Amino acid sequence: MKQIPLYEQIYEEIREKIEERGYRVGDRLPSEKELSEQYHVSRITSKKAVELLAEEGLVTRIPGKGTFVIEHQEMPKALEIPADSMTEKKPLPDHPPVIGVVLDGFGADFGCQMLGSIEMECRNQGFGMMLVCSYGRKDEETTGIKRLRELGVSGIIIMCVHDENYSESILEMAVQHFPVVTIDRRLKGVPISFVGTDSEAASRELARYLLDRGYRKTCFVKPHAAETSTLQERIQGFKKAYNEYGLFADESLWITDIRATLPAYHQYRGEQQLAEDEEKIIEFIQKHPEIDSYFAVEYSLARIVYTCLRKLGLQEKCPVVCFDGSDNIVQESMFTHVKQNEKEIGSLSVRLLADEIRGDDEVKTVLVPYHIREMTRGAAD
Repeated sequence: MKQIPLYEQIYEEIREKIEERGYRVGDRLPSEKELSEQYHVSRITSKKAVELLAEEGLVTRIPGKGTFVIEHQEMPKALEIPADSMTEKKPLPDHPPVIGVVLDGFGADFGCQMLGSIEMECRNQGFGMMLVCSYGRKDEETTGIKRLRELGVSGIIIMCVHDENYSESILEMAVQHFPVVTIDRRLKGVPISFVGTDSEAASRELARYLLDRGYRKTCFVKPHAAETSTLQERIQGFKKAYNEYGLFADESLWITDIRATLPAYHQYRGEQQLAEDEEKIIEFIQKHPEIDSYFAVEYSLARIVYTCLRKLGLQEKCPVVCFDGSDNIVQESMFTHVKQNEKEIGSLSVRLLADEIRGDDEVKTVLVPYHIREMTRGAAD
């Protein structure tokens, strides 16, 4: 009697678990390494088993994230995921469809205009809107997504928290083809549409602004947070500008451990964390008198650095540039900065989500134009 190959045995066992809902839609399978250890086989054998599952349309593989169970249309109806275990996408009768918006936070420097634009475009599209804030915490993000889906939203717009790992709830939406659009921070390797700024190009242009004016010892300032794709792009753009000038971006001059601007720290530690960060920055500035300029990845970071420079009497000597800015009603700018088109990002994210809700499953990346807005002399006084 012909023996069934080991990889087919593993494949059949996992398939059976999927059909019996031991693994549900959105669940992540063990890695190939974990499967090889579990079944005492080689990685090649476990890989072939997973490939068979993927070929049959039972799972999808997301590079760097894992293998996830997806809906399989050819399964018998008795094995389909029941309605009570899946989020109902359709709104209640006689009510307009509602979309969910999940932000890690928002303020005058970045987020308020975008949120207002999202709300206005929802009106134009005939949608209601529900807002949830995660305050920079992945558990709050996961809870918020779950709550919105339980309430029956038709789709979700999300600004992910600062974390190198994506929450399972986001990956679950991707594999279930639930309408979702990310803003500001794209999820590389995950099939989800994105609307935002080309952060690498913007960072490169802002760094060149300083280099063109003779500044060579720039301190790059970022929060103490996992490097999201957006933060990685800003770092890459900064380094690229230096490379184009034949220079080396000296990371020993970087400040990378500021916590006060992170939503979780800002909400729970507030003034205490700010005081600690300012003390740390002042000490760093005094230790590195060779620094001639500062590049902050966020406006709030730029404000903190400027406050420290002013306390040391160096605010006129060392310019500060940043992303975003809290421009006043007459368009005065405290710092030269990358001005993102928040209104366009907000409205386009709703339009993109509306397309997905209507059945367009094409994953799109929309990069919205930005511009460099120069400091208005006297605005920082």
